[in-house]
Amino acid sequence: MQDDRLKLLQKTRARMAAVDVPQQILGRALPIGCVAVEITQRCNLDCTLCYLSEHSEQVADVPLEEIYRRLEEAREQYGPYTNVQITGGDPTLRKHDELIQIVAYAHKLQLFPALFTNGIAASRKLLEQLTAVGLCDVAFHVDTTQQRAGFSTEQSLNAIRREYIERARGLDLMVIFNTTVHQDNIEEIPELVRFFAANAGAVGLASFQLQTDTGRGAWGARGTAVTPDGVRGCIEKVARRSLPWDAIRVGHPRCHSYLPTMVIGDTIVPVVEDSAMVGAFIADFAGQHADRREGRATVIWQYLRALGRHPRWLYRGAKFVATHLWQSCRALLRSRGRARKLSFFVQNFMDAQALDQERLDACSFMAMTADGPVSMCEHNASRDDYILKPIKFLRRDGSLGHYEPLTNQARDLEPAHS
Repeated sequence: MQDDRLKLLQKTRARMAAVDVPQQILGRALPIGCVAVEITQRCNLDCTLCYLSEHSEQVADVPLEEIYRRLEEAREQYGPYTNVQITGGDPTLRKHDELIQIVAYAHKLQLFPALFTNGIAASRKLLEQLTAVGLCDVAFHVDTTQQRAGFSTEQSLNAIRREYIERARGLDLMVIFNTTVHQDNIEEIPELVRFFAANAGAVGLASFQLQTDTGRGAWGARGTAVTPDGVRGCIEKVARRSLPWDAIRVGHPRCHSYLPTMVIGDTIVPVVEDSAMVGAFIADFAGQHADRREGRATVIWQYLRALGRHPRWLYRGAKFVATHLWQSCRALLRSRGRARKLSFFVQNFMDAQALDQERLDACSFMAMTADGPVSMCEHNASRDDYILKPIKFLRRDGSLGHYEPLTNQARDLEPAHS
């Protein structure tokens, strides 16, 4: 198993050569950031910025057997513990019993499934059912591009965000919020960051995705103010300090910025600032995988055992904690010692007409297709080429089926072999 994982990491690191640094997670700790498995093309919103195709609403759901095969290929290509986005369209528009089966199968394959949804049909009951079969995360996409009736600003949409937080409260799920940043809402981003900080702990990650021109939707290219630096600056405005966006790398630096923080009272504190320390930690603990579904005590015990193999980190860890406590002592006193986790992610997708081969080669976010994984930016740029392609698939009974995306039919080609 360890030899297989090493081969996967080496394969990833080879394609990451142009942007490889010691603090780069891909190729050193993970073979991939995440893999999207789209289980439906249908959606219940009409967004002004949309990644779907003009044909998406006509496309029949891919057969379960093909979804299972794509999950199996994600496991084969990137190994166990791979983060898999169960997405769409909106995946909650698929029959709920099938959605539950898909999440359960991903869990069976030792993948980490996350539900990516606008939340409209993601009821508390459904989230409970999905959590029971292995769902790890739920990512709610809420922003002003969705044209939700009666909600014209990001601040007004906080009512919906609060409702979604409550739906997931108490479940063993990390709650993520995705926000598309565009010319008309970028001035609201600092206030939105304050909302996420105020709900840190209940919200585990706030992801900001820059407006992208896929050739579809009512809006095209982004305005000049919508840049990665602009979004990072909005977060720094709330933190009231510059932040170490390069301490951890995930993929190409022009594509992603990832920043884990602690929120202490109203103070945002970065967890790590020293890229050299991050690189050393990755080198020593790359083989360690924490599955929070096994319980906090089990995860802590796993890391304590790993520390036994690298005792120098006992001193480094103690120094790290002591330094953070000293630097944050005033904020800790004001908050009575309350500190909550919140990570920030800034995603800079490429426009359909401006794909950069170096960034495609170093992609951390793949979409699983009938022909294997492709960069999500490449997939979005040529979506019809992937979703309108007829597919031959193997049924569980051994028969061969044929899926026609636009006819809503999955017919038999060959009977099962006796």
